[in-house]
Amino acid sequence: MMKTTLQLEELAMLGLGIYLFSLLSFSWWLFLALFLVPDIGMLGYIINTKIGTFSYNIFHHKGIAIVIYLIGVYLSNEYLLLCGIILFSHSAFDRILGYGLKYEKGFKFTHLGEIGKKN
Repeated sequence: MMKTTLQLEELAMLGLGIYLFSLLSFSWWLFLALFLVPDIGMLGYIINTKIGTFSYNIFHHKGIAIVIYLIGVYLSNEYLLLCGIILFSHSAFDRILGYGLKYEKGFKFTHLGEIGKKN
């Protein structure tokens, strides 16, 4: 029951991200084109687990996404708004699928539990 509740909460956040994007002047194809860009944070795992964990979590941290968005609001900068929305929306989508912030123990160990393990 809790897993479903958390997934519904993340779905609502993804919906919020989509709504906020709709307020921008960009075409929808850009949202789709940029949606998976935050996964670039996984490239840190090529170096080692510690750097991979850090880089992945930077690109998937909703707090950072919100700060970038708010800086965009303050500066009236649509590109910062876009970056914040993409990071936020992507992170919500990942969490719907069970991909949470990573622990240094390894990629499959997240704050939502172990990926691939029935929780």
